[in-house]
Amino acid sequence: MPYGFPVFLVDDGSVQECTDILKGLAAAYESVHLVRLQENQGKGAAVMAGIEAASAKGFTHGLQIDADGQHDTNDIPKFIQYSRAHPQSLVSGKPIYDDSIPKARFYGRYLTHVWVWVETLSLSIKDSMCGFRVYPLQDSLALFKTCAIGKRMDFDTDIMVRLYWRGVPVHFIPTRVIYPENGVSHFDNIADNILITKMHTKLVLGMIVRIPSLLLRKLK
Repeated sequence: MPYGFPVFLVDDGSVQECTDILKGLAAAYESVHLVRLQENQGKGAAVMAGIEAASAKGFTHGLQIDADGQHDTNDIPKFIQYSRAHPQSLVSGKPIYDDSIPKARFYGRYLTHVWVWVETLSLSIKDSMCGFRVYPLQDSLALFKTCAIGKRMDFDTDIMVRLYWRGVPVHFIPTRVIYPENGVSHFDNIADNILITKMHTKLVLGMIVRIPSLLLRKLK
């Protein structure tokens, strides 16, 4: 809000206490729009609901920022400025971590990086898991209509790879990412890692049928 942008809060089927707080924010501020999902569907479903709501209000782009306090909101103007200069692109954060990141998370991300490089036959995607990014809404909505995007913690990587396949340029902005002390994470080490493994399996299979077009893109 301090930057003059409307805010779409997505309540992903949360408990009543949280829902009441979000309703209060939406009632108190004209620029805050509340989108409520009746049942918890996952981080990806929440972002997709926000994208659809922003598009319905006439916006062409939407900035996603996670609600767990990891991201540096001071970088919002940089993301918006870069997106305005590259309106056809997906603009994503490239995390700069401090010592607060758990080591398992830090090194585990590199496994996903390698799989994404295989799935795109490219090293151009620097980080596919950062939840701080600007989407071109029409390209994103078109993608939702043609394939099933992961609705939970597999969303960020899934949509980035699939947008890349569709020819959407992907650009990265370095941004500070912290893991707040006593922060709450909804990442389930078992269930979400199984989902992510399934996602990479599907993406690798999708890459195989796209090898000719991906190689042609590299040549261009």
